[in-house]
Amino acid sequence: MRLPYGKKIILMVICLVAVAIMLFYGLNDPATTPSPKCLLKTITGYDCPGCGAQRALHALLHGRIADAWHFNPALFFLVPLAVAYSAHELCGYRNQRMEAILYHRITLYTLVAALLLWWFVRNI
Repeated sequence: MRLPYGKKIILMVICLVAVAIMLFYGLNDPATTPSPKCLLKTITGYDCPGCGAQRALHALLHGRIADAWHFNPALFFLVPLAVAYSAHELCGYRNQRMEAILYHRITLYTLVAALLLWWFVRNI
């Protein structure tokens, strides 16, 4: 499989950013170091769907799976989903069946509904 030059650059940048994020959260505990705070939680007091993801990533990088699940279980579903969409878009895996599933209207509506449901459930 040969990637076009532009996609290779994008893939390299994404990999470098992912490694930098993993290094940052592997070495720094977001609970004790200055880390970005959630603007929505700061303004409203409610958790957004991603609240706790920094602490979850830190716990996951240190092998504390139960703690990571406690901080934000959505991370366990969103990371593989992001990898699937990225692999499909960037790596040129043009599997017609996979594309039909990933971009089907029902799949996209289900993802949006799950995100909204998670947002609601975590704040009640």
